[in-house]
This record gives sequence, C-alpha cells and structure tokens, in this order.
Amino acid sequence: MARAVTFAPMIYLDNNATTKLDPRVLEAMMPFLTEEYGNPASNHAFGVSVNQKVREAREQVANLIGCEPFEITFTSGATEAINLALKGLVGTATPERRHIATCQTEHSAVLDTCRYLETQGVDVTYLPVQPDGLIDLEAAKQHIRPTTLVVSIMLVNNETGVIQPIKEIAEMAHAQGAYFMSDATQAVGKMPVSVNDMGIDMMAFSAHKFYGPKGIGALYARSRRPHKVKLQPLQHGGGHERGLRSGTLNVPGIVGMGKAAALAKLEMKADAERIGELRDELEMALLGIPGTQVNGNSTLRLYNTTNLSFDGVDADALVVALKDRIMLTNGSACLSTAHEPSHVLLAMGPTEEEAHGSLRLSLGRYNAKNEMKDAISCLTQASAALRAYSNSH
Repeated sequence: MARAVTFAPMIYLDNNATTKLDPRVLEAMMPFLTEEYGNPASNHAFGVSVNQKVREAREQVANLIGCEPFEITFTSGATEAINLALKGLVGTATPERRHIATCQTEHSAVLDTCRYLETQGVDVTYLPVQPDGLIDLEAAKQHIRPTTLVVSIMLVNNETGVIQPIKEIAEMAHAQGAYFMSDATQAVGKMPVSVNDMGIDMMAFSAHKFYGPKGIGALYARSRRPHKVKLQPLQHGGGHERGLRSGTLNVPGIVGMGKAAALAKLEMKADAERIGELRDELEMALLGIPGTQVNGNSTLRLYNTTNLSFDGVDADALVVALKDRIMLTNGSACLSTAHEPSHVLLAMGPTEEEAHGSLRLSLGRYNAKNEMKDAISCLTQASAALRAYSNSH
C-alpha cells in the first residue's frame, strides 16, 4: 500500500498585501449576505433596519481613528479613497492653489493619481527621502508653499514599514494654508491613529489590511474648521454618502469593516506585542546570514514588517524558490508582476542590484511562533543555494 504524501503547511508572510478575514468578521457579515439583504436607502422597515447596521459600522470605523461618523465615506478601498480625495480636492480648488506635495516613496495609488493631475495642469513636487526612508523635514518645509493645495504623505510605508513624522509635516502644511492628507492603509487597525492628534484632514484606508473583507475601504474627510474639506464627487447618481460617492452601499463589506475596526480597537495592543516579538525573532536570525541588512529605519517602523536585502541573491528567484513553503513578496503586491526594482528602495539610495535582492516580510494576527523557525530555515537554505549558484555562474 502506497504511503500517503504529507506536505508541510504554507507559511504566510505577506500580510501587508492582505490579511486573512477574521472568522468573527465573517460571522458578522453573513446575515447581510443571506437574509438581511435590504437596500439601506429604502424607506421600508427592511431598509431602515439594514441602514441602522450601516450607521453602527460607520461609528465603529470612526471610533478607531477618532473622528465623527459623518466624516467617514465608504469606498471600494483605499485606492478609490485616494482618488476621491486628491481629484475631488483639486476639483474645488482656487486657481492660486494648484500645487501638491507628496513623496517619492508613496504607494502607486498616490503617485499615479498625482501624475494624472499633472496632465490637468496641477504642479506636483515629489519629495525625496533619506537613506533610512524618512522624509527630510527641512527639505519638506522648503517645498511646501503658499500655492500648495495639499500635502499627501503616507503614515506607514507598505514596503519598509517606516513611519513618517506626519504630525510635523501636517503642521508645515497648515502653516501655509494647505490641507494634509495621509494614505494610512498600512497603519489603521495596526497602530493607534488619531486624525485630530496627528493633524490629518483626509485619510484613506482599506478593511482587508486589518482582517476585514476586500472591496471595502473609507475616506476620512475633516468637516470642521479651520481645515474643513470640500470635495467634488467623482461619480454621480443617487447622492449616496452625502453626495460624495453615489452607488448602492456594500452592506456586507461595511458591516465587516465595522466589526474589524471594533476588534482592532480591542486587540491592537496585544497583537502588536505578540507580532512584534515574532518579527524581531525572524529578523534577528535572518540578519545572521552574511551580507543581509535591513532596508529602512529600524526603529521608526511598524512592528509587523521587515524589508531585508540579501547580498548576491535575486529576490524574484528567492520568491520562486520558496513558493511551495513561504508566501512572501519582493515589494508591493500591486506591482508584483512588474519585475522592476522597487521605486521605494531606489528612492532610498540602493543600486538596482541591491533593490532586486530585497524581500518584504510582513506578519499578522495568524502567524504562529513555530512558523518562524521553519521560515528562518527555508530562507537561510534558499538564499545560500541561490548565492552559491550565482557565484558559480
């Protein structure tokens, strides 16, 4: 009788691309995928009942970031929220405010939107970063000027985990009468975020980065003076979401995002401590591999992320070599098919070869301690084999 073949379980280290849906979130969503299917815009009892659940979810999301529920606009995700924020703000801008300041290491959702706006006559400055990935505050101050409409800087970088000093940058923006926006997709639900304490006027984020469903996100837009935001909608129809985003609401997604936000608020601290210990264990062991180093500031970064450069190893080849054991990536999931060196790493100063030899490892709620030993062993063996092969050829 043939012996059954057993396979070691896969290790998922790509949580910055997306997280697993928390079973408690799915449980909250299920009634709205089955029996509670009413349209929340309907005036009958069925619609009113569903609308109340949407209101509750909006409050849960608002509580997570410290804003008012009516300042939350639900979108299909952070990319749509970023487009609505930047294009919508430009649509209401005065002729003398046609400048945007952003950063070279932003996600493509911001960079591509800014490049589009340049074709519409908007002047855009792409601020450089220092070798550790942090913005030089003095350089930023020089480029934020009286004609600046908005400064858009991400809170946590999706590839390196570097946390930018956005409170200081927001103060610079406000000093020039500009708005401050942040793509906080990698931060919300993982670390404390207060839009008021940080001085954020607009903020985009997605549920699937903190154990919620895909296809749902939100834009926070400040409704209070002195930095009250007025946006021009990108799509028109029934006037949903206070006229900012017409279209029938994704009720299961919204309820799921609300539940994920509530869970994050309760469990964020415990998650941070446990996941941080696992990341540190993994990183410390991998740094023992000759020629391996951390990309980005090793102190001012999110606890779940490490970006490592393996000297003499092609990261694409390493990802392929590990595909049956570890799920990881050499950069942003949105650009994973591009086979180009990471624009984030290149902006920090490495050569293309060094950037090609870098991997992002991002941990999450469902990673276990026993996985780290296996991941360390697999990465150590695979990198050594690839380096030996490269040296022999």
